[in-house]
Amino acid sequence: MTLDIFIPVMNKNKRHEIFTRLRAHNPEPTTELNYNSTFELLIAVILSAQATDKGVNKATVELFKAANTPEKIYALKETGLKKYIKTIGLYNSKAKNIIKACKILIDKHGSQVPEDRAALEALPGVGRKTANVILNTAFGQPTIAVDTHIFRVANRTGIAPGKNVVEVEKKLLKFVPEEFKQDAHHWLILHGRYTCIARKPRCGSCIIEDLCEFKDKNIE
Repeated sequence: MTLDIFIPVMNKNKRHEIFTRLRAHNPEPTTELNYNSTFELLIAVILSAQATDKGVNKATVELFKAANTPEKIYALKETGLKKYIKTIGLYNSKAKNIIKACKILIDKHGSQVPEDRAALEALPGVGRKTANVILNTAFGQPTIAVDTHIFRVANRTGIAPGKNVVEVEKKLLKFVPEEFKQDAHHWLILHGRYTCIARKPRCGSCIIEDLCEFKDKNIE
């Protein structure tokens, strides 16, 4: 006689319960980047690539006091902009991209950040992830920007496993219940940043631990 072993599989009900709990814990999640306009958000997100939100906020608090429009930042030129962002990784290339992006915004978009994926991704320094953040956070579109935190959480929990960020994004858009899609990006990134951390996940204090498919849980 063989013994049937039940292997739990992430399903629709589990995903719904996961996001129900994340919403109850944090009803109005948002980005940890500081900004007061869509343009400021765009600049902050460009700067956040391979950098911490805390480090970006420390730099932009002074930058945005001096220049917070495409015209004003473009007037700084690369040399002037670098003085404000030199503490951020890859600041040389980021300064170059931001100045070019500001010129495009001025010339082609009336100095406004476009509410269009193709137009956003045409800006230097803006890839799919950055465009998704802007579309979601600034324009309220149910996009999901997959960064390293979300990629880890989606795979580790079993919510939306995938081999690359695009695959994970497509699966999240498919599997996340419609009522949660608008805020899913923020819930997952915060969960990955503070609970489901890379080296030693804090499973013992995780509000979705019993729903997670991660085999090597760290329960203390």
